Amino acid sequence: MSEDIESGGSWKTLLLTGASRGIGHATVRLFHESGWRVLTISRAPFTSDCPWPAGQENHIQGDLSNPSSYMLLATEIRRRLGGDGLYAIVNNAAVSPKLTGGTRMDIFQTQYEDWISVFNVNLFSAAILSRLLLPELKATKGAIVNVTSIVGSRVHPFAGAAYACSKAALAALTREQAFEFGSAGIRVNAVAPGEIDTSILSPGTEEIVKSDIPMKRLGDPDEVARVILFLCSNEASYINGAEIHVNGGQHV
Repeated sequence: MSEDIESGGSWKTLLLTGASRGIGHATVRLFHESGWRVLTISRAPFTSDCPWPAGQENHIQGDLSNPSSYMLLATEIRRRLGGDGLYAIVNNAAVSPKLTGGTRMDIFQTQYEDWISVFNVNLFSAAILSRLLLPELKATKGAIVNVTSIVGSRVHPFAGAAYACSKAALAALTREQAFEFGSAGIRVNAVAPGEIDTSILSPGTEEIVKSDIPMKRLGDPDEVARVILFLCSNEASYINGAEIHVNGGQHV
């Protein structure tokens, strides 16, 4: 029996936003293999591309760009928990608007509506859901992991201004949550991926690999997922307020 299942036989429950591809897919799969029940939130409906048992009944379709959905989502999550606590939240959902051909959308090209949509998904949903589900996290002395990015601390040739600013703000939110929730036994940390081999990579990423990454390769989504699982586990019981870089040394 996995150590991530309580002695009474019940499953620890993770809530993961942004589960439809890439790092989200890898994280759901790894947590499921480790004995967790995973509730997922995505704008897209559940599809057969998400090959894990009980995935369809544990999926909640919701648009995090719409703030009016947050209370409805929290109510539905609480219903799915059935009175049990929530052991972890992984805020992985993110949008990064780009121009034709995958080029970055700079400040001049980013409209007010773009800023609001990006911040709703990448930052505000993480902040509000943590507030709404705080009682469920307190019940388990759970964990939050926010998926930030290397672009939150440096200018990137493909990530636009709104995305970069939202990720920098998410890192700041991680510190604030760690400070405020720590006394309740809730740990809050961040994982900051670099160039990870997913479908959202822009053309030209291979040049970044050659010039900027000491390990000279892309990261695998599973390598990010393993760090997320560690931060949600008892092995990370005294790690709080940290941001762990998963980028092959790109940040140095």
